[in-house]
Amino acid sequence: MYYSAEQRAEIWDRWQRDESMRSIGRVFDRQSSSVFSVISPTGGIHPPDRRRGRSALSLSEREEISRGLSTKQSLRAIARQLRRAPSTICREVRRNGGKLGYRATASDQAAWDRALRPKMCKLACAVSAKLRRKWSPEQVAGWLKRAFPGEAHKQVSHETIYKSLYIQARGVLKKELLEHLRARRTVRRSRHASQKRKGNGQIKDAVSISERPASIEDRAVPGHWEGDLIGGSKNSYIATLVERHSRYVMLVKVANKDTESVITALIKSAQKLPRELYKSLTWDRGKELADHPRFTLATDVDVYFCDPQSPWQRGSNENTNRLLRQYLPRGTDLSVHSQAKLSAIARQLNERPRKTLQYQTPAEVLAECVASTG
Repeated sequence: MYYSAEQRAEIWDRWQRDESMRSIGRVFDRQSSSVFSVISPTGGIHPPDRRRGRSALSLSEREEISRGLSTKQSLRAIARQLRRAPSTICREVRRNGGKLGYRATASDQAAWDRALRPKMCKLACAVSAKLRRKWSPEQVAGWLKRAFPGEAHKQVSHETIYKSLYIQARGVLKKELLEHLRARRTVRRSRHASQKRKGNGQIKDAVSISERPASIEDRAVPGHWEGDLIGGSKNSYIATLVERHSRYVMLVKVANKDTESVITALIKSAQKLPRELYKSLTWDRGKELADHPRFTLATDVDVYFCDPQSPWQRGSNENTNRLLRQYLPRGTDLSVHSQAKLSAIARQLNERPRKTLQYQTPAEVLAECVASTG
């Protein structure tokens, strides 16, 4: 359905103000699908206004070329008249029909159309390789800044990467790379998704997070972990653990959701780390940790419990759980993954640069902690 230039400008303005497609459609008394047809070709990213390059030939110059050819002037004579290099005029005529077929208007439109062709963005190959490793565009951009400080030609912004992925007319990074992004949406717009959490069980002798020492809160000291279970089909579960200082991730295969299975698996994983790197564990109110005294007795690790319906109190863990859905999609059977496979997934996450760590990796930060304690 046709929209005028003014209407399209208003659609983009409303879209950037976070209005829904349905709401925008009502303004014009049209279906949301017609709004989608305006927004989707550029992936929800407002395309910049097109401008002719300073060095590009103008339509009036092309008309001068056409008149010069019609009067049998040489290309050098036309170039002198326009104060252009002879090679510029030669290429212009050669690519647009030659001396006999050159037409100013058609040549100008052809040049405008050619300017839309996909072009290789900076560092496309390196960026593609990182995206295939499931790095986010922001992580890739941050890594480039850290890897090549002061070398602007070896850096690219995360917005440029997103545009290459989403804007169909100019995208040069293969559309298949969208499959490696956490968000699989067809159009891009910043939104804060609501988080839905299951009900919390009652834990006997639970120590509240409010009693957690300040040294844990400020993340300055390593060795304090956040944990949770993520679920899959057929009653399958995996325990996820995140170290608050370094954001280092451990994934633990659990046989079942019952507290005996979970506590046994957590004890086994805790015994793999030095005592100074595992001092406390913060969990939600899920009944899987009802037997937390057994965990503390076996590991000497203090356990704290979040307030009911307060997932943000384990922010690092919640964020990691979202990252993990790239590897462990919702609704799939998690029991098919071996501990070795889970460890490989965790290793890949731990080798990804994190903005909150100034684009160091969790593995690098934890290694520094180990070195300092050694």
